[in-house]
Amino acid sequence: MLTFMDASSSPSSSVVDQSNRKGLQIRPGKPYPRGATWDGIGVNFALHSAHAEKVELLLFDKPDDTAPAATFELPERTGPMWHGYVVNLRPGQLYGYRVYGPYDPANGHRFNPNKVLLDPYAKAIGRPLRWDDSLYGYDVNDSEKRDLSYSTTDSAPYAPLGAVVEETFAWGNDQTPHIPWEDTIIYEAHVKGMTQKHPEVPESLRGTYLGMACEPVIEHLKNLGVTTVQLLPVHAKLHRRELLQKGLREYWGYNTLAYFAPEPEYSSNGPVSAVRDFKMMVRALHDAGLEVIIDVVYNHTGEGNHMGPTLSLRGVDNRTYYKLNPDDDRYYMDYTGTGNTLDPGDPYVLQMIMDSLRYWVTEMHVDGFRFDLASALARELYDVNMLGSFFKVVQQDPILSQVKLIAEPWDVGPGGYQVGSFPWQWAEWNGRYRDALRRFWTGDHGLTGEVATRVAGSSDLYERSGRRPFASINFVTAHDGFTLQDLVSYERKHNEENKEGNRDGHDDNHSTNCGVEGPSDDPQVVECRERRKRSLMATLMLSQGVPMILGGDELSHTRHGNNNPYCQDNEITWYDWDLDEREEKFLEFVKQITQFRKEHPSFRRRHFLAPANGDQGTGDVLWWHPDGHEMTDDDWHDDSLRAFGYLLRGMDLEPDPQGRPRRDDSFLVLMNQGDAPVEFTLPEETNELEDVSCKNWHLVPELALSEDPGGPIEPGGLLTLRPHRLLALKAER
Repeated sequence: MLTFMDASSSPSSSVVDQSNRKGLQIRPGKPYPRGATWDGIGVNFALHSAHAEKVELLLFDKPDDTAPAATFELPERTGPMWHGYVVNLRPGQLYGYRVYGPYDPANGHRFNPNKVLLDPYAKAIGRPLRWDDSLYGYDVNDSEKRDLSYSTTDSAPYAPLGAVVEETFAWGNDQTPHIPWEDTIIYEAHVKGMTQKHPEVPESLRGTYLGMACEPVIEHLKNLGVTTVQLLPVHAKLHRRELLQKGLREYWGYNTLAYFAPEPEYSSNGPVSAVRDFKMMVRALHDAGLEVIIDVVYNHTGEGNHMGPTLSLRGVDNRTYYKLNPDDDRYYMDYTGTGNTLDPGDPYVLQMIMDSLRYWVTEMHVDGFRFDLASALARELYDVNMLGSFFKVVQQDPILSQVKLIAEPWDVGPGGYQVGSFPWQWAEWNGRYRDALRRFWTGDHGLTGEVATRVAGSSDLYERSGRRPFASINFVTAHDGFTLQDLVSYERKHNEENKEGNRDGHDDNHSTNCGVEGPSDDPQVVECRERRKRSLMATLMLSQGVPMILGGDELSHTRHGNNNPYCQDNEITWYDWDLDEREEKFLEFVKQITQFRKEHPSFRRRHFLAPANGDQGTGDVLWWHPDGHEMTDDDWHDDSLRAFGYLLRGMDLEPDPQGRPRRDDSFLVLMNQGDAPVEFTLPEETNELEDVSCKNWHLVPELALSEDPGGPIEPGGLLTLRPHRLLALKAER
C-alpha cells in the first residue's frame, strides 16, 4: 500500500476503467519510443519514471472535459519505463497521466496522483493550462506546512493535456539552405512580435507561424539581406500565474512547459494545428533560402521552485529530472534565476534533451539551435564542465553535429560566465563584443585595443582552441536589453510597465541618450542618435565573425526604455511597421550595409586575420593611427586616443568552401568615437601590405552621408571624420 501525507493513495476521480470503452483496449506496448506514438492502428504510450510505483493513462474527449473519459493503468514496466498500447486511438486524442509514488519533499519526491500531468514528450498541447489552486501538489491554504502539506484536490479540469499527433507532412523537396557560417547573417525575431502589426499580413494570421510564412514578411527578410532567422522560444510555454494576475504575460517564452510541442498560441486554428503550421512556416522560409534556428531552454522549466505547480516533470519524477540541493533535497539548485535547473547529468534527462533536439531537426526541419543559459547544460554535478556528457553526446550525434549550434555561454551560477570556452563545434554569443562596442561608441576611454580585437574576430577567445572567427556571434543588441534605438536614446532603464518597481533588468547598459532622455524632436539630438546607430550597425557588419541583428532594430523600433520586456505582449514589443522618413532612411541603410558585407569576402573570412609584416609586405590587416602611421605599442595604450582605423588587404583571400580562389578590394575602415572631429592622414606608398598602394581612395557609398567628401582622395591626403562616425574607403588600384 502506498502512503501519502494527509491523503489516501488513490484520488477519488481516478477510478481505473479498464473496460472496452469505445472499443479501446490496453496492451503491454513497448518502452520506446518515449511519448505517444501513433502507428495507424493505435497509440503506444511510454513514460520514464524511475521512482514511481504506478502510472495511469487518462484519455479526455474534449478540451473542456473536467474528468477523463477513460483511465487505464499502464500494464507494463520495463526498467524505469512505464508503457502500454491502446488500440483504436487516433491523432488528436487528448491525454495526461497520474503518477503514484511517495510524497516526501524532504527526500526530493513530490508524487501526487491527484494531479494530472503533461507528458514530457507530448508533441502537441491539446489543452492549455488554466490556473487553479488544484495545480499545486501541496495545499496552498496551509500556511504552516507550505509545500510539505499535501493537496487532495483533483487538477483534471485545469491541467494542460497532450495531444497525439500525425507526424506525416508534405515536405516535398524541402532542404536546409546550408548557409556557410562565414556567410551567415542572423536575424533574431519573435513570431508574434514580427507579425502582429504588419499591415500586409492578413489579420487572421498576425501573430502566428503562418504570419511569419507570409510573402510580405519573407520579402522583408530577403530585402534586408539576412540569411538565418533565429526565433525566440517556440517550445510550448507557461504563463506564470503572478504575471497574469498583473495583466502581464510570458511574451519571450523562456518558461518552457513542453520540449517537443510548438507553442499553441502561434497556431492559426486551435492548439493542435500548431505542429502543421510550424512546418508550413519552415517550408516557406526554406523555399526563400532562409535558415531557421530556434532558441531552446533546456536549463529549466516553468514549474519554478519548491513552491511552484505540479504540471509535468515535478510530478512524473522530481528527483530524476531536477538538480536538487545536496544539503536539502526539498529545494532546487537554481543556476538560472527561475527557481529550478534540469539535471543533464541524469542519462534519461540527457536522453530527453537529445530526443527533443533530434525531433526538431528531423521532424520539424529546423537548421540549428541557440541554447539559452548554455553553461547550465555543462553542470553534470554542480560545477561547469565543458567535457561533460552533453557536449560529448552532441559531438558524436550524426544529426545534431551537422546543424548550427549557438551557446549563450553563461548562466547565473558560480563560474557560469564561459565566453570562449565552449567546444570547437559551437558558436557563442560574444558578450565581450557587445560590451566593448557599446562602450566604445558611447565614448568610454581606453578601448582601442579591445575593440580592435573584437572587430578582428576575437582570436583571443577562439583561436587557441582551433576555432574560427565564425565562432563569435557578434551583436550589440538582443531581445534582452535595449533595442538599438533605445541604446542611443536612454541612459537609464524604464521598466515601470513590468510592475516590479523598476528593479528588474540590467542597470549597466553602456548606453547614451545624446543629451535628452527618451523621445526628442531636437534636430541635433536626432542627428547624433542616427550617427551612432549607423556606426554601431556598420561596425557589426564590418567585423569578422557572424553578425546578429535584433529584429525590429532595422525599423528603429523603441521599447520606450524598457530593457527587460519579457512580460510585455503588447505594442512595447510588437514591431512598428509604420515608418517615418528618418526610419525609412535607416532601414535603407541597413539593407545597403548587409548587401555590402555579402559582396565583400574581406569582412567575412574563414580564418583569423594575419597582422602586417613590414619586412615581407604580407599579412591581412594593418592598424592605422590618424596621424598617418601604423599603430605602435604606445598608441594601443594611449587612453586619450579616440579614433583609429584598419586597412584590410583583399588580395589572395583563402579559397571558398568549393576551393575556388577569392579576391576582393582592399578597404580602409576609420572610426571616431569622440565628440570632436578627427583628421585622418590616409595611407600612401607603403610596404607594410603588398598590393594595397592605390591611385586614389574612394568612400564606400553605402556608408557615406551628405557632409562627407564626394570625390576621390589621394594617397597621403586628409579626411576629416565627424564625431561618432565610421567610414570605409576602397583602394582604387
